[in-house]
Amino acid sequence: MVSTAPTCGLTKGGRLLPLIDRKTGNRVQVKDPETGELVDAVNDRLLDDMEALVEGRTTDTLRFIPRDSVSMLTAVPIYYDRRFDEAFHEAMETERFDEFSSATIGDLLKEGLIEIQNGHGSPSADQRVGEVPYIKVSDLRAGLVNINPTNRVPYNVAQKFWRGGKPDLRAFDLLCPERTSKNIGDFCVLMPGQEQVLLTKEIVVMRPGKKANFDAFYLLWAMTLKIVRDQWRRVVFMQTNREDVGKRYLEISIPIPESKEAGEAASEAFRRYFLTVAKARENLAAYLSDVGDHHFFISGTEPPEEQDDGVAKAPSDE
Repeated sequence: MVSTAPTCGLTKGGRLLPLIDRKTGNRVQVKDPETGELVDAVNDRLLDDMEALVEGRTTDTLRFIPRDSVSMLTAVPIYYDRRFDEAFHEAMETERFDEFSSATIGDLLKEGLIEIQNGHGSPSADQRVGEVPYIKVSDLRAGLVNINPTNRVPYNVAQKFWRGGKPDLRAFDLLCPERTSKNIGDFCVLMPGQEQVLLTKEIVVMRPGKKANFDAFYLLWAMTLKIVRDQWRRVVFMQTNREDVGKRYLEISIPIPESKEAGEAASEAFRRYFLTVAKARENLAAYLSDVGDHHFFISGTEPPEEQDDGVAKAPSDE
């Protein structure tokens, strides 16, 4: 028996956890069985599960699973909650996904349909005084990589973290946190002109493989489906200071188009949006470069030019 009840009736400080009405935001009140007075109801989902167990019932958060499926290496209740996986496979049987099959991220990686690599590394705070943008997990927001112009490292430092001296990043790569807070599973797009950045090691880079019949825009479409995003809840475990996903995200399933045309049709809105944004960024960057009298940061990600003395020059902020 596994209970994934999210509450046990107590706050972090040891006080009773009140039950809140989600519609009104007010505390739910019930009659005290002894005094008959109205008191705050306690949010104790674990107690609800235990009462259901005694009565021979199951709940949304209480279920029985085969003993052989449980490993003490992953002795975390949420890992055995298959509701989100079941919801995905149920959705795949609907008319919307008639032209799609499904596969796990791990299977796609083995078959060469996607490529995955980790971030480059994490330079110390005193090294962030250069010209190459350093991208932290907090810079991945709302589908885009937001470069902080005040958080950059020297080119020579970046080269030490880049494998082979180069960042090995491509326009429209998908970036996702691997170990951080609740934005695990949220993918962002690396726009053209942002390829020369240093990524913290806690970022996953994903792109279509050589054998794929889909592009990065389809991959983003698939990764942002609710039936896919919900699966991350099962594989994200809580540590003492921040959440950890490890390699368990490879167990997540996504739809796979049976033809290139099906994938392009499904993801057309994503493709049109990001190509339009990329063109607008290119036009604005060209204007800023021409006039040269604006302080407006667009990317600043061009590789530094080499001076005659061999010392790298920082790219301009335009």
